[in-house]
Order: sequence, then structure tokens, then C-alpha cells
Amino acid sequence: MSTALYTAEAHVAGGRNGTGRTSDGQLDLELRQPKQMGGDGDGTNPEQLFAIGYAACFATTLTLIGRRSQLPADDVAVDSSVSLLPLEGGRFQLGVELRISLPSLTADQAAGLVRTAHQVCPYSNATRDNIDVALIANEVSL
Repeated sequence: MSTALYTAEAHVAGGRNGTGRTSDGQLDLELRQPKQMGGDGDGTNPEQLFAIGYAACFATTLTLIGRRSQLPADDVAVDSSVSLLPLEGGRFQLGVELRISLPSLTADQAAGLVRTAHQVCPYSNATRDNIDVALIANEVSL
């Protein structure tokens, strides 16, 4: 394994109904089950954190690839949905949808850039062949 550029560290106590904090103190959260899963919803849940992380990483990747390709992608916006899906035997799986807006690009340019970003983004690489990820670029499903 190569040398890490950065390592995030976090501590969670109590799981979905506990607390979570990063070692640098930038995040210190109450974790709660969402109402849809029988919780009170008065906190953050792991799916929300994953949705923000994936969207932020994908947007940054798009911007970097856009610059390399000389395509204006600085106006990118990503809306993400992370779903917790039940499987047989009491197991669960995640599903992701990324809705990407690249207003400065044509539909074809946006589609190409999004496809390339999906090959480069660390979150996309971590989820590939494990989590279904739906990509929508400028309102076109890829």
C-alpha cells in the first residue's frame, strides 16, 4: 500500500444511536436512527454523512478533470441520495444516486466528464461492483 496523502480519524460510541466525533474535533455529532427506521431522527445518520462525502468528493473530482480537459466545471453542483436497502436474511445494502449539474457544459460534454470522474473519484472506486450508483448529468441518465 502506498503512503496516504491524508487520513481521517473518527470515534463512534453507541452506533446509530450514539455519538461520533473526528480526532481533530471538526465534527462532533449526535447519531440517531432516521424516523423511517423507527428512530427519533434528532441527529445525523451514517447515510447522510456518506451522501455528503460522496457528493463533495465527486464534485471536486469533476472540477479537477474539467480543468485538465479545459472544460469549465467550476460551477458543478451535486445532489446525492443514499438509500439503505433491505436484503434477504436481515442484511442491508446501500444504493446511491448522484444528480450532477454542470450548467456551463453541453449534455455530451457533461456526460463525458461525469463518466471520467466516476472512474477517478475515490468514492466511486470504493463503491464499484459493490453498490449500485446511478449517475444523472444535466438531467440525463448515464
